[in-house]
Amino acid sequence: MDYQTTLRTKLDQLECHFTWALIKDDLDLLSILKRLNEQLELDVGKKERLTRTYNALAYVKLLQGSQKDSLSNLLTSLNLHKECHEEEFHKSLIVTYGNLACINYHMKNYTECESYLQKVQKIIENISSESSSVPEVLGEKGWTFLKFSRKYYERAKECFKKALDLEPEDGEWNTGYAMALFRTEHGKFTIETSPAVKQLRRAIETNPDDGVLKIFLAMRLDNYKRKEEAETMVKEAVERSPNHPHVLRYAGKFFRNRGSEDAGIHFLNEALELSPYSSFIHHQLALCWEMKKIRLLQEGNHHARASRVQQIRNQIIYHLEMATAHSPCFIPAMSDLALHYGERGEISRAEEMFQMSFKTAKEQNDYLNVVHFYYAEFQLYSNRCDTLAIKHFMECLKISPGSYEGWKSESKLKKIAEKRINENTQDGEAYAILGFIHKEKGGRGKPLSAMRKL
Repeated sequence: MDYQTTLRTKLDQLECHFTWALIKDDLDLLSILKRLNEQLELDVGKKERLTRTYNALAYVKLLQGSQKDSLSNLLTSLNLHKECHEEEFHKSLIVTYGNLACINYHMKNYTECESYLQKVQKIIENISSESSSVPEVLGEKGWTFLKFSRKYYERAKECFKKALDLEPEDGEWNTGYAMALFRTEHGKFTIETSPAVKQLRRAIETNPDDGVLKIFLAMRLDNYKRKEEAETMVKEAVERSPNHPHVLRYAGKFFRNRGSEDAGIHFLNEALELSPYSSFIHHQLALCWEMKKIRLLQEGNHHARASRVQQIRNQIIYHLEMATAHSPCFIPAMSDLALHYGERGEISRAEEMFQMSFKTAKEQNDYLNVVHFYYAEFQLYSNRCDTLAIKHFMECLKISPGSYEGWKSESKLKKIAEKRINENTQDGEAYAILGFIHKEKGGRGKPLSAMRKL
């Protein structure tokens, strides 16, 4: 076995970003880069957190093809760590040294690579433990999975759980586990049985100043009809962190979720002043304005309100265009934008945007059910093609029956079928639609995850 092959074998055994199966095709690199840069601003002065963020940033830079930037970020991480710990072989350096070994191998700096491998080995010898069982490694791995892709949320949850088994009082691991549970918990729970609610309360105990945790808990409490407690918690979070963009954006989402779109718009606009390039905030604002549009249409007298509806639609389109400009692979925003182009009568533009959405969803193997749902809506209401609408509602329901879009597709298909049967009791296709729903539903009811749109 030659020297390079021996190094490669040792690198494969490391615990670092290069060995955690972070697949490029799973990742929206521009969005991750934006989130990490925003995190650097939020964590100014918090050197332990900054070391972690620079590690993640280094891996993104490598995937973007910039080895020099990757190495520079890792050295920044290392220097920050030295400011926190004088010890050269501290266990929290396992990931950083591992990353440095890997990047130097990629850059053909084999002597440097071997030097960092030796540092990792010395740490492991000092702690008499496998690197995969070190809480700091598990925690950094968990945060990486949580920030890089929703496809990795389950893996993040497992990492934080293992870290907590080793250090149950650690505030970082409690926070990470709470966030992972919040993002992955679906199904029929009560406020007493929900692991996410329990862990969010636990995380707040260990991090009493974390406003984002409080708003996440408030969102769950709101779902379980604990309205007053939830709103008090949100107000407390905003009062204590009035200039924290994440607190403000999630406060906006909280009020949108409960149907208070004006309050949602207020907080989201405040968040936008602090983070003007946030695709998340623009998307949430679009959803708030969409709620206002729906309310206006439900009030009747459409002709008299047509001008105001169009103004609101233009506002929605503006925010969706900004969201997709800042995150070109933001599939739900792309699909919603295409739908609104259709509402505005721009059929060919809508069709083009939908085809881009389908292409991106297939490449990322993600959100395909969402694109099918929006495309079905477009065919039903803008293009007036029931056949294609039915086809794509069915595709959505097949892909993800337990999602919000799956539930809505089922509802739309039922309405179409029932309308046809009312008009013609011998309509075989209508009965076939109902049969399809029965088969796909398999006895499932409306899931908790279907209560909220994104």
